[in-house]
Amino acid sequence: RVQNRCPVPLSCFRIWLLICFSIHARFNWSHLLPLQMWGRSLGLQTKDSLFQLEGHPFRIFGGSVHYFRVPREYWRDRMMKMKACGLNTLTTYVPWNLHEAARGKFDFSGILDLEYVVKRNKNNLLLFPTSWLLRDPAMRLRTTYKGFTEAVNAYFDHLIPKVVSHQYKKGGPIIAVQVENEYGSYAKDPNYMTYVKTALLERGIVELLMTSDNKDGLSSGFVEGGRWLCIKNQPRMVMEYWTGWFDSWGGPHNIFDADEMVNTVHSILKAGASINLYMFHGGTNFGFMNGALGFPNYKPDITSYDYDAVLTEAGDYTNKFFKLRQLFSKIIGNPNPLRWPALYERSFNASHLPTHSFVPLVPPPQPIKSEVPVNMESLQVNDGNGQSYGYTLYETAIKGGGQLHSGDHIRDRAQVRDEEQICILRLLRHSLQGYRHLRILVENCGRVNYGLFLDAQRKGRLPRLPRSWLSLLITYLAFLAFKVLYSPCLVCPARSSLYPFYRWGNWADGRSVTRLCCLLLQGWEKGVVFVNGQNLGRYWKIGPQETLYLPGTWLRPGDNEVSRS
Repeated sequence: RVQNRCPVPLSCFRIWLLICFSIHARFNWSHLLPLQMWGRSLGLQTKDSLFQLEGHPFRIFGGSVHYFRVPREYWRDRMMKMKACGLNTLTTYVPWNLHEAARGKFDFSGILDLEYVVKRNKNNLLLFPTSWLLRDPAMRLRTTYKGFTEAVNAYFDHLIPKVVSHQYKKGGPIIAVQVENEYGSYAKDPNYMTYVKTALLERGIVELLMTSDNKDGLSSGFVEGGRWLCIKNQPRMVMEYWTGWFDSWGGPHNIFDADEMVNTVHSILKAGASINLYMFHGGTNFGFMNGALGFPNYKPDITSYDYDAVLTEAGDYTNKFFKLRQLFSKIIGNPNPLRWPALYERSFNASHLPTHSFVPLVPPPQPIKSEVPVNMESLQVNDGNGQSYGYTLYETAIKGGGQLHSGDHIRDRAQVRDEEQICILRLLRHSLQGYRHLRILVENCGRVNYGLFLDAQRKGRLPRLPRSWLSLLITYLAFLAFKVLYSPCLVCPARSSLYPFYRWGNWADGRSVTRLCCLLLQGWEKGVVFVNGQNLGRYWKIGPQETLYLPGTWLRPGDNEVSRS
């Protein structure tokens, strides 16, 4: 099954830099990387039906791993397992929405340390639009609209210098750059691809430029002067062969048959083509980074990005891994020895954690007042960058009876209260009577990542009828952590709180913190979980996900603290 659309659970503007692994002499990689290739003057080129690296035939055997979906302590483990499988190239996304969560404030530290990934693990990159762009009501993403190109230029000015010196011709591992990803599915501006190409070249990108589209998108998704790799006597490359698929809340768990996958990969390799496995290792959508699909209906993705990939969410070997390793060994000889043991998961039943207290959440002392509801991105918070993720509480006074019509003005899910809880609102209708303070707690369940809906991904309570509203910023995600205010007294409330509350508990665990485990969530309804301050992501009883992956590196010897909404 050859598939070529990349359903990333974030936004959709992307740059990929394919980066070849450095090859240790003790491994038999001579078929792929002769020593003569290290002259570093020609780089990756196309000639007839072959890719060439420094004038020698070269086939890309790639796999995708996203560094921001994997704790930094496990990066080396994942890269070594790629080599052990027989791959020679790694691809990864570079998430703009994480590297520049607030305009002009760039973060390339910790789990976002891109240069560390490139220098130490020899990988590749991509980028996603950040939510503060949607504060501009006229914003047109992935076009030459001035507001968008100004933001891209500022971001490129910080991003590209971090990778320029690591290009292959400059002695680094980057062998190619993907200008955009599946732009043919979006294609609102014929000048846009040329703009991105020029922006890369002007900042020092000198390696081979690529795009990635399906057959229907080729007419509008290519760069002027680019080569269509499907043309006869040109190299053939499957830019994304899907090894599995991600899951949506309330849907089935997707599984792709290992034998079918390997047979298809074998057919691709037998035809002499290069390939990139999407995903080799999926990882986890930590925090609120799950995203959503928008067609035919809105479907938020689950926290796990296991993807039924070659490695599990926790990085363990699968049957697909061993079958692919055997297949690639027929081409390259014996790959890297399997010297990296599988890490076995240990489970904690979260329903059995001791409850220490219920902590009511304290709303901000100065709520935002407006005549109409304000969407999350337009709230005057976070130094003028709005709210990207989490929940927003909207409050107003209503008088008299009637019906509450949500229409398409709730993005994406709401809990409605007057003095007591009324309902969970998901584009439904419910009646209210009497004089009330109406409170609507709106959850951003994830932004759509693909297609023509990117400009409409504003979240929260969208304006409709004029009314005096208060907007309370309940939570805001600073990458993997909430910024929240807690009551100074840890006491159980006498009645149900009008605001979200957190359940706290801890467990003692004396094992090594380098091991992996997961939380079992039987009996839990919906919310997010924190362990030692790290946001593991969302849970929801509708499934299909029933556990949350807990990296061992986030645990401490002895007591560990868990909290949930």
